[in-house]
Amino acid sequence: MGWRKGRRRKKRSSGCEPVYLNVYDVSPTNGYSYWLGLGVYHSGVEVYGVKYAFGAHESSWSGIFEGEPKKCEGFKFRKRVMIGKTGMGESEVKAVMEELGGEYRGNAYNLISKNCNHFSNAASRRLTGKSIPAWVNRLAKFGICCRCVVPPVRLDATMTTTHRTINCDNMTTCQLPAYRETLEPHQYK
Repeated sequence: MGWRKGRRRKKRSSGCEPVYLNVYDVSPTNGYSYWLGLGVYHSGVEVYGVKYAFGAHESSWSGIFEGEPKKCEGFKFRKRVMIGKTGMGESEVKAVMEELGGEYRGNAYNLISKNCNHFSNAASRRLTGKSIPAWVNRLAKFGICCRCVVPPVRLDATMTTTHRTINCDNMTTCQLPAYRETLEPHQYK
């Protein structure tokens, strides 16, 4: 991937690799609702200079994909939150993502019960033993209690971009068309 080429990393001792949560605004109203502890957010876990996130697609393989930290097409970067540190090496981190890919398959994505923030929390707990901040997924937790208030989500058939996706079936990566979910006219990943 072009954004990683030529990048030199300092070697860190075991247990010292930072794990960050990259949080993105999905809705322009987050500028106001953030201060109330609410908002619609997309998130991904950053470790070893790679952001791992979870998105929807229509197939039954992993929905986990790699990307450039602090960047996500269609969303505005809000903040980077230090979750903790991991003692895992890069290959161990990739193995964790491949394992999580069995649970976080593209066609299992659900805005309320299995979204990108649920994945980020699971990955953070596996890597550091710590959870992501509660405010990141508070709206989904509210949605579980009040399903009648939350609009249904559908997959938009329009392919928007391609991401490098973790394929848990043969432990390799492949190119996968990324789909966006839509909430009314706004696009959501």
